[in-house]
Amino acid sequence: MVSAADKERILVVDDAPDTLELLRRNLLDAGYQVFTAPGAEEAIRLLSDTQIDLVITDLKMPHVSGLELTRHVRENLKDTEVMMITGYPTIQGAVTAVKLGVQDYITKPFTDEELLGAVQRILHVLRARRNAQNGSEQPLTLAGFIGESKAMRGVFQAIRKAAAVPATVLIAGESGTGKELAARAIHYGSPRAAAPFVPINCGSIPENLLESELFGHVKGAFTGATESRAGFFQTADGGTIFLDEISDTSLAMQAKLLRVLENGEIYMVGSARPRTVDVRVVAATNKDLRVLVKNGVFRDDLFFRLNVLTITMPPLRERENDVLLLVAHFGKKFAEELGRPVPQFTDDALRVLASYHWPGNVRELENAVQRVVVMTETNVIDVRDLPPPMRFSVGRDAGLHRTLAEVEAEHIRNVLASVSGNKTQAAELLGIDRKTLREKLKQYEGEAS
Repeated sequence: MVSAADKERILVVDDAPDTLELLRRNLLDAGYQVFTAPGAEEAIRLLSDTQIDLVITDLKMPHVSGLELTRHVRENLKDTEVMMITGYPTIQGAVTAVKLGVQDYITKPFTDEELLGAVQRILHVLRARRNAQNGSEQPLTLAGFIGESKAMRGVFQAIRKAAAVPATVLIAGESGTGKELAARAIHYGSPRAAAPFVPINCGSIPENLLESELFGHVKGAFTGATESRAGFFQTADGGTIFLDEISDTSLAMQAKLLRVLENGEIYMVGSARPRTVDVRVVAATNKDLRVLVKNGVFRDDLFFRLNVLTITMPPLRERENDVLLLVAHFGKKFAEELGRPVPQFTDDALRVLASYHWPGNVRELENAVQRVVVMTETNVIDVRDLPPPMRFSVGRDAGLHRTLAEVEAEHIRNVLASVSGNKTQAAELLGIDRKTLREKLKQYEGEAS
């Protein structure tokens, strides 16, 4: 059970009692320690003697506005983040808030998911910065994996269990989630660790060569077979063979693989005599084998043989704040390779990286970090240094109930904020001229007033 001292502390500031109570309850239910204040003056007094991790403030309040409160926090509390909510959204207001240091800006009405998602992203950035500064908290690691999310803790546990038994393992997951890394972790954590680990990508070997590559061939088996050659299964004897993208194999090849799993026998191409091998099979796929079985393109008996132990690798978007841990890890790795100082990612850059969808998962993240480390001339990496798809990705579901004009207004607001309100740069990025941008700004400001 998490003690009160370990819970992250959030201060909610709003002059509307109903909103204040609603936010307080939602955040308490999510496991945070919550303080409330009906105005900025009361909030400032509370902040003077209470350590707060995140301030959530309304924009328009009597006497002292949310912007003034944000300015106070930024000037006096370097280890406290700010998130702003408002029922009166304007583009200029968003730009001003971002310039002052607001980490996120959401408009009323918002859903519980939108609120808690924004809170989680901000606190993830805060934790990452604190960890980078003091180095006191190290992420969990296992055989090359880095992560502390609930999803990865489950993967670590599953890998340890699979390594302890000799059963066949099926690893499922999207491309780039680390399926081969999991297979290696299983092998090197098992009694077979001293024997070979042989990885094979079944989808990269032409069908007419795959059998010979896997099982070997005898001299004269086919044109060009001038001598006998062992296959990957013989190479892996006593160890583990990793069959990546096994869903790409033909039904005929699947029958031969089934024979290996059933009795440990292979037939070299051109030979009528079986050979016995002692090989543990770990297979992987980024497709749903049950669907392939139903469609008749994957053998159900092979699926049942493979599906003794199954490990599902979570996509990066479901790994909570692991993104920021990986950013720090890859940043240090590539900086050391280039003989450079470890890069410092700004809070804005970390926020964008944390909220990006990552369709290519860890592989995409690693490539993105390598790119910015190589291409950025300074040691500080900001939003402008990130690849374009990440710079302007909203990173969360904004809801399907909004009009096209509302979506356009939010996109313009995001682009403006990313270039610190520079209208010339914003117009260029949006693909419109400054006059059109000014007209749109005037239009949306008018609609919001």
